[in-house]
Amino acid sequence: MPLISPSLLASDFANLQSEVEMINNSTADWFHVDVMDGSFVPNISFGLPSVKAVAKHATKPLDVHLMIVNPDQYIKAFKAAGAAYLTVHYEACTHLHRTIQAIKAEGMRAGVALNPHTPVNVLEEVINDLDLVLIMSVNPGFGGQSFIEAAIEKTRKLKALITEKGANTLIEIDGGVNTETGARLVEAGADALVAGSFVFKSENPAATIADLKAL
Repeated sequence: MPLISPSLLASDFANLQSEVEMINNSTADWFHVDVMDGSFVPNISFGLPSVKAVAKHATKPLDVHLMIVNPDQYIKAFKAAGAAYLTVHYEACTHLHRTIQAIKAEGMRAGVALNPHTPVNVLEEVINDLDLVLIMSVNPGFGGQSFIEAAIEKTRKLKALITEKGANTLIEIDGGVNTETGARLVEAGADALVAGSFVFKSENPAATIADLKAL
């Protein structure tokens, strides 16, 4: 039974409080909050005030995904805003080990995201320090994109690395997740699924979350 982290990027921003309350009352486990700066990815989304607003109403942990350059300078600010999990991109961190330690020093769980072109073996030296690895199964920046099939095998490779190193790292997948791709990802070793459009554009988002949770 995977952890489900609905992505607020696909929610109705004009009714954000009611969307948050819907997730509070659903079988979802986390809130996935995408932060984009228009530089690391070609889009701009939630910033610190939005994260604080979500945290004020959320009764479940905030799973914050930073798609930004220089994430180190915002670690303390996202802790203050209410993040429980803070995920940075491998591709944005020159000194990844230091960044991971800085996240953990603030009392948050540390995650690293990998873009579709980045192999899992780049994490060999830090996998035991990580609480979470986020595999991007679309190119980051926009919701509603098509699932990249290579993510299935990538999940298997990451699971093998985690097992080999004796780590307790969770595998989370973000992009193009629905019940069909979700079932295959869970079979490949995924622990957590991020779903945006599939949840929020469905007729009954809470029922859709329950369907994903049942995979």
